[in-house]
Parts: sequence; structure tokens; C-alpha cells
Amino acid sequence: MKNVILIGAQGKMGQAALTGLSSHRVITASRSGKGCDYQVDITDEESIRRLFETVGDFDAVVNTVGFCEYADFVDMTEQQWMTTVMSKMMGQINLVRIGQEYIADKGSFTLISGILNIKPIPMAIADATTSGAIDTFVKCVAYELPRGIRINAVNPTVLEEAWDVYGDMMPGFEPVPGHLVGKAFERSVDGFITGEVIFVDA
Repeated sequence: MKNVILIGAQGKMGQAALTGLSSHRVITASRSGKGCDYQVDITDEESIRRLFETVGDFDAVVNTVGFCEYADFVDMTEQQWMTTVMSKMMGQINLVRIGQEYIADKGSFTLISGILNIKPIPMAIADATTSGAIDTFVKCVAYELPRGIRINAVNPTVLEEAWDVYGDMMPGFEPVPGHLVGKAFERSVDGFITGEVIFVDA
């Protein structure tokens, strides 16, 4: 059994991840902290460091959050771009950059990207760009992490459980059940792969 920090546990993707982590002690965290063990804001370095210091011993970090702004490219402001970059990209990079100081030897990080960098849709340029950045980040940083630490990204399509929210934006997409995405998180945490992007698509 591993001690796994799950960030975004109350969201649809967090609930999907939970289905693949049932054999572990899961320590939950979210931006609001509501219904979770801890509060963390991944856009705030001090909040990230405080989480890791407070939790103490842990073997894995699974992140399922990254806020994105949605707008047509011609209308996107710099602030909208930076909001997305600082959350979905730099927030996750900082989880690894800071977390590698605290995580156990041979621990693992699992980040979230998303299928829109492979299958683009209107108004999602910031999401697609930062998802692509995370996919590239895990492939490259895997060579540099110390102490046998592993890292992977889960790149899922839309969840069945979230189709009512995103379905109108994604015509022609086939949603997948959360438990299938949970298997991808399980593979990352319990397997031996590193530097991989685990795609979950219909």
C-alpha cells in the first residue's frame, strides 16, 4: 500500500482517478479543501510546499486539476492565456519541481493533460496548448528526475460523467467511463513506466 496524494479529488476526473487507487491510502486535496483532507492551490508555490510538508511521507502524487480559459483565439487576452498557463502548465510543473524534494525514493508523479492537443475543438486553444506542453514535459523530465522517481501523464478524452457539461462543445467525440480513466492512473502509480503519455480515448 502506498501513500498517494490525490489533488482534485472532488472533481469528475478526481473521482475517476480514485477508482484506480483503491488499494492505496489516498490523501485528498483540492483548491477549496471542502470534503478533502487538505487544501492546496497549485498556482501558489507556498501552498504546494505547505501541502507536502504537512502530509509528510508519501509515495505518489496524482494531479487531476488544471484550470483553463475557453475563448476563440482572436479574442483571447494575455490574462486568459496566463491564467491557463499558470494553472494547467506551471501549476503541474511546480508540483513536480517542489514535490521531488519531498517524495519517497522511487515515488511517482501522475499529471493530467487532455485529448484536445491531439483532437482540437473551437475555443480550446489554451487547453490544447498547455496539454501539449505537459505531454512534452513528462517525456523529457523523466530523464532528469533523481532517486528513481517516475513521472507520467494521463491524456483522456471527455468522461461520460462530464458529457452533460462538455458534450455540446465536442461533437463527434465518444466519451469514456470514469473507471476506464481510473485504470490509466492505476497503471501510472502501480506500474514501472516513466516518461509516458497514457492516452484514454474511445
